[in-house]
Amino acid sequence: MARASEGVGRAPSMTDVAAAAGVSHQTVSRVLNGSELVRADTRARVEAAIAELGYRRNNAARLLVTNRSRRIGMISAHLVLHGPSMIAVSVQDAGHKAGYDVSLVAVEDFSTQSLREAVGRLLDEAVEAIVVAVAHREALEQVRSLDAAVPIVVVQGVSAGQPMAVGIDQEAGARLAVEHLLDLGHRHVAHVTGPLEWVEAGQRRAGWQLAHEERHVLPGPELAGDWSPKSGYEAGLRIAEDPDVTAVFAANDGMAIGLIYALHAKGRDVPGEISVVGFDNVPEAPYLWPALTTVDQEFSLLGRRAVELTLQALAGDLDPSTQLIRPALVLRDSTAVPRLG
Repeated sequence: MARASEGVGRAPSMTDVAAAAGVSHQTVSRVLNGSELVRADTRARVEAAIAELGYRRNNAARLLVTNRSRRIGMISAHLVLHGPSMIAVSVQDAGHKAGYDVSLVAVEDFSTQSLREAVGRLLDEAVEAIVVAVAHREALEQVRSLDAAVPIVVVQGVSAGQPMAVGIDQEAGARLAVEHLLDLGHRHVAHVTGPLEWVEAGQRRAGWQLAHEERHVLPGPELAGDWSPKSGYEAGLRIAEDPDVTAVFAANDGMAIGLIYALHAKGRDVPGEISVVGFDNVPEAPYLWPALTTVDQEFSLLGRRAVELTLQALAGDLDPSTQLIRPALVLRDSTAVPRLG
């Protein structure tokens, strides 16, 4: 199949695609818009012609004709961290599968001005809705005050009962981790927290506390972290000197990695002397020594739910119920029954 635009100095058009596939202009439009009214063999011919010709849809023209950009905006932060980066990827993947482009704006700080500027940049791109993934308490308060003229869906730092939001149940995940350690026979589980200005760090801390309260036992020591392996390492040096600690729940896998390294450096055996559970199930977790028991957050499902909620809002349902996704505990080799004596 020859490119229709070869030798004429122009990009291929929808008409070129229709001619190459032997279908009408309307059929090509239906394929591009994901219509179910097109037969599978016809769709395949159109898609083959699109690929062969190198056709790219003119979004500006589409906006003028339909008043729909089929573009979702996303505001995110801390993309160097596993959780925020995976949330961004999952929303982008789910948006593309639903036929939407996703424009991502990363913010460095959380002032009202920076968030308004991010919203303004996205509105300049004619987005139909905005997904916000920032987990600082102050930032989330600022998000609630924004007047964006398009639906805003929150996907991080979400609490039960929060409107226009979908998230992972952080408290439930922490309880799974701590209950596993208590079930093994550990009595006082220590906790390395994330930075508590993050909503999710506070939720994981609350889950750690509640798991102990339900068993009518006191929690172990609490040590402050900042999500980094270095902060986990520093906490691990302190824990290694405490003979009463037999188990630790770290609020993310990065800190768990640093913690285990410090325990090894101090001659403490994991899990023989001290069991460790992390949170996030990073790709490296199965390949640590020992392989890390951790809490898995199903980010791909979060992305799909976020886009589904966005499309609901675009269809006029602006007050759907909050959707919290329950995480799962992944058992590996970093936990064991406590050593007697």
